Amino acid sequence: MHRDHRDDPADPLTAGDPGPPAPGGARRALRIGLGGPVGSGKTATVAALCRLLRGELSLAVVTNDIYTTEDAEFLLRHAVLAPERITAVETGCCPHTAIRDDISANLEAVEELEATVGPLDLVLLESGGDNLTATFSRGLVDAQIFVIDVAGGDKIPRKGGPGVSNSDLLVVNKTDLAPLVGADLGVMARDAKAQRGALPTVFCSLAAPEGVAPVADWVRERLAAWRTA
Repeated sequence: MHRDHRDDPADPLTAGDPGPPAPGGARRALRIGLGGPVGSGKTATVAALCRLLRGELSLAVVTNDIYTTEDAEFLLRHAVLAPERITAVETGCCPHTAIRDDISANLEAVEELEATVGPLDLVLLESGGDNLTATFSRGLVDAQIFVIDVAGGDKIPRKGGPGVSNSDLLVVNKTDLAPLVGADLGVMARDAKAQRGALPTVFCSLAAPEGVAPVADWVRERLAAWRTA
């Protein structure tokens, strides 16, 4: 299943309350957005999280691509979740629009998932690949993960930008490639700390069997806090 953002009327929602409880008074699913540059490993992170958490949580995924449903198709091919738990939004424009400025198509996709396969514990919303300025509307997600990778160079954290500086979790992926591309992980950690202050950063390699574990631990912590809020 996928929906084309270009068919939706403009309905900008850029801030505010993340949404009402689910029908019946139960708390709706926690929504976590994943953004980051093209090729940084967003879809691989989503896939790894689904594999690790699907046995303990009720999950669903919404992907965003500009003109294709490629990321959703990747997740379906790898059977990370049942097909009815994965849907796609075709934005037809800059990914910022569908995750930050006019979030109506994504909201509708989430609400349909909750209606058809719910109740859900967690919905992961993946942005189309974009630059360091991509951010999610707080009307769409409750927390944001930003994924970069060492192949882009160890200069990326010090370049800053909303994704690096303000995301709830910064993920530095592909640490196994650092020696091959001459990236200094110590420099990246130092610069991330300077940009982010107390906000957490994790370093991982999704090529490792337990590579996504620190990201999954953070997700579990957010979900526990969400359930008791």
